[in-house]
Amino acid sequence: MTHLQRLIKPVAFLLIFAMTSLTWGCQSTTNTGQGAGVGAAAGGVIGAVIGSRTGSWAKGAIIGAVIGGAAGALIGNYMDKQAAEIDRDVEGARVERVGEGIRVIFDSGILFSTGSATITSTSRYNIEKLARILNRYKDTSLVIEGHTDDIGSEYDNQILSERRAESVANLLEAYGVAGRRLSPVGYGETRPVASNETEYDRKLNRRVEVLIYANDDLKRQADSGEIRY
Repeated sequence: MTHLQRLIKPVAFLLIFAMTSLTWGCQSTTNTGQGAGVGAAAGGVIGAVIGSRTGSWAKGAIIGAVIGGAAGALIGNYMDKQAAEIDRDVEGARVERVGEGIRVIFDSGILFSTGSATITSTSRYNIEKLARILNRYKDTSLVIEGHTDDIGSEYDNQILSERRAESVANLLEAYGVAGRRLSPVGYGETRPVASNETEYDRKLNRRVEVLIYANDDLKRQADSGEIRY
């Protein structure tokens, strides 16, 4: 299991340049305090830019969904605790705190056999552990993204990515995560995080991402000043 990674939101003055550039990096502190920093309108701009540059509109939406103030700090704390549990308990997952959400990345080679959308028996146990945590933090919604490298036809890769995202979503639901919380989507080979020139880079591109963000009920609780666990 990799060490929990945290991605810092851009500081306020970078909003001036948000439509043309974006800077973000790693930090060692939690994101709880950051939730109190940037307002929702600014966050929306940041989210749109990040989404366009990273190829993940859902991830951009997570970063852009900034509430700010005390409510944002409460949501940040809720996500910090959940991210720490996922990082501690779910083998083979890389966990990042992104804005007021969480990004969980699985190497597809860990979850599936080559060319298959059937989750391996070992990985089923890890998905079950993820589901247990998600069931303790019920007030979130999830986007499950499937991604492939560019080996094979674009059509086949698109279908495979969709089937893999659906397999993860279906297994989470089988382990008790409410289906209304889950939105699987496949991107095929269109959203690489590395070049496809080497096997190492292709391995990075073959992945499933679980993006976790606050639902409306959690936002209402945060606005009231108290979040139920």
